[in-house]
Amino acid sequence: MCADYYAHTPNDQGQWHGLVEHLRRTAEQARAFAKRFDAGELAYSMGLCHDIGKFHPKFQQYLCQCAVGQSAPKHPHAIYGAKLIETVCNLLAFPIAGHHSGLPDASALKARLCAFQDLPSIVSVAQTHLPELGPLLNLNTPLQLPTRFPQDDPLVWEMLTRMLFSCLVDADFLDTERHFDPNRASQRGQTPTLQELWRRFETNQRQLLQHAPDTPVNRARRAIYDSCLCAAKSPPGLYRLTAPTGGGKTRAALGFALQHALTHALERIIVALPYTSIIDQTAQVYREILGEEAVLEHHSALRLDDAEEDALNRWKLLSENWDAPLIVTTFVQLFESLFSNRPSACRKVHRLARSVIVLDEAQTLPAHLLLPTTHALQQLVDYFGTTVVVCTATQPALEHLGFRTPPTEIVKTPHQWFESLKRVEYTRQPDAWDYTALAQRIANTPQVMVVLNTRRDAVATVQALREAYPCLEGVFHLSTLLCPAHRRQVLQAVRERLHNNEPCRLVATQVVEAGVDLDFPTVMRAVGPLDRIVQAAGRCNREGRLERGQVILFELAAGGAPRGAYRTATDEARVMLQRPETDLHDPETYRLYFQRLFQSVNTDSNAIQGKRKGFQFEQVAKHYRMIENDTEMVVVSNYAPEAVNRLLGEAHGRLQAGGLLPLRWYRQIQQYTVNLYHHEVRTLAQQGVVHPLPELGLWLYTGDYDALLGVRAQADPADLVV
Repeated sequence: MCADYYAHTPNDQGQWHGLVEHLRRTAEQARAFAKRFDAGELAYSMGLCHDIGKFHPKFQQYLCQCAVGQSAPKHPHAIYGAKLIETVCNLLAFPIAGHHSGLPDASALKARLCAFQDLPSIVSVAQTHLPELGPLLNLNTPLQLPTRFPQDDPLVWEMLTRMLFSCLVDADFLDTERHFDPNRASQRGQTPTLQELWRRFETNQRQLLQHAPDTPVNRARRAIYDSCLCAAKSPPGLYRLTAPTGGGKTRAALGFALQHALTHALERIIVALPYTSIIDQTAQVYREILGEEAVLEHHSALRLDDAEEDALNRWKLLSENWDAPLIVTTFVQLFESLFSNRPSACRKVHRLARSVIVLDEAQTLPAHLLLPTTHALQQLVDYFGTTVVVCTATQPALEHLGFRTPPTEIVKTPHQWFESLKRVEYTRQPDAWDYTALAQRIANTPQVMVVLNTRRDAVATVQALREAYPCLEGVFHLSTLLCPAHRRQVLQAVRERLHNNEPCRLVATQVVEAGVDLDFPTVMRAVGPLDRIVQAAGRCNREGRLERGQVILFELAAGGAPRGAYRTATDEARVMLQRPETDLHDPETYRLYFQRLFQSVNTDSNAIQGKRKGFQFEQVAKHYRMIENDTEMVVVSNYAPEAVNRLLGEAHGRLQAGGLLPLRWYRQIQQYTVNLYHHEVRTLAQQGVVHPLPELGLWLYTGDYDALLGVRAQADPADLVV
């Protein structure tokens, strides 16, 4: 047996991690985290109790055997602290019980606590070594709950439990890291301050204004930016930045966030976007303004190559708990972490407190989760000192859902800028087109982007073009049938052709809409959701070089639309487009559209709010999914065969040697993958062109990879990417 009580086995220097030291440090760190929302003493109590089960002789024996390389049965320890603290504050039992395994459902926790008996002897030992436990053992003085949280709202206490869980697991991780890897721990906190970021931003903005020509577009951008700086002085809360496409809202929103954070001593800025395909663009803009090291880009499609070892290590460090001044991430990463019950995903959640969250292209938030999403955002504003900015040209009427009141408008009169930045003319074709008719119109238009509602329609349109016009110059295709590396290549080629005024005909799905920086003189858009139509129009005459660009709306005779909310939104758009008074340049149009739409769809189709009220953390995590997990990741072997073969060979060699694949490998292989539905994979497997790679959790596609169309598959997976 060991002579003392330990939390962890010895580190590389042979030093044991003392249990009392670990409990005290974790408690102090958790208190510092939770103090930002007046729950410091609750977090401190959790920290003191979370590992008291490690005082058990069986756990100490387990550690000692592990230290000398012997196998030993584990002894559970989290339940001891949960049982102790349950008597003085029931909600704190959830974080302690789940600080390794995840927040449990209320019924599961109750069953575990009721079945547990072995506590008094452990508490006696713990109190001897940790006198601070004394107040918790006095059952006549239960822990005082923060008065800022309403006593009768279970959803408030559910969110507070999530925040406290995040504080605990992050504090626990950090103290354990200090023991096992002090060098890594010492690298934390080495990021630019918000003051430094503002200084860089202000310098860059001054230079931009000095060199920008005096055009109507630039005058509007300046006015929108000035409105953002003025509004930044207002108190933390819920804001709305309504600006037309091309109005410079990416830069203006950053200016608001920086100035607002500095004015009100907020801690960080989190910019969330819907698609990984546009995060690269936004993050690059911010890096050009603020510097390479200033931006933490956190999403699964991030590219970090072999030459970026320092950048990769820094990314790993900061992405664990978002201890950085500026984070650019996806809606999926942000919200699925907020509603998760897993410790690794939840470490970052407490960083949302006292932060500025900018939701760019907010109209793309999944409709079936809008009620729990907006309600949680309102809670962050009301109880955790967060400022939320809903940023888009087509504002959804979120105040009719989880927001208590309409967000404050940052740009007080957005209508005037929509009018002054009116760069396109909308026309609607009276008759439906078939693929042949659409192909003819594409062929007769030298520079045009055509956006369809499904991959099937995009492929059929390209095939019609090939058959009728085999020698047509400058035809491109963009959809999720192309792997990410191929999509980037296509976008580069399209931009070059547009810049050189060469023929350029792009047939695409919605993957090309929000945030992709393209500038076509003509855009054709199949009738779809109203906000998607406007996003497509944002790729038309984007820089205002023409007096008016042309946006042509058409019905595709044999066209389809994704099921669910997308199809409902398309039907609602048809109704509004038939009304002569509908003005697609008026932001009020979209408020009315979304208001009607939200009355037609279930904005909490997975009953998340009911599960939250019942403290069903596991069930919430299971059912809060922005993307239904019904696809498989398939590696494309024939787009860049040399690179793919090298990566697969590296993986085979490492696994054969008993090693693990580094994160970098998964980042690199992802550039050559597509996501296909389960039934598509089964069909292609029966054809002998898809083969399982079970050791990698992937499939390999060896069939034809069309240089224009990509993988030969026809269904339409969701366009959000984790």
